[in-house]
Amino acid sequence: QVQLVESGGGSVQPGGSLRLSCAASGISFSIDTMGWYRQAPGKQRELVATITSGTTTFYPDSVKGRFTISRDNAKNMLYLQMNSLKPEDTAVYYCNARKTFTGAAYWGQGTQVTVSS
Repeated sequence: QVQLVESGGGSVQPGGSLRLSCAASGISFSIDTMGWYRQAPGKQRELVATITSGTTTFYPDSVKGRFTISRDNAKNMLYLQMNSLKPEDTAVYYCNARKTFTGAAYWGQGTQVTVSS
């Protein structure tokens, strides 16, 4: 059974930082592409960051230079370091795994990030 368990969400002031974690099981972590997505109320889910098995990363312009995605294959862990947070970063953040060969996608339960003064 595939499980993605997230932690690290919370509430911070603008300019603050948070570090999200995702513990993965039931997948071939070392060869699967991992990512973070977010969804704000009334909006579609959007890509935040991805990292391949070769540690190639991608960020959209909205978070580039502020967010950093990383992985620890030995521990089956995925991380998202978020710095210089803005109110528009407020959303539910989801951990994602995309299986190699099949392309099947799996999702975590989501964790709330709130940025306000």
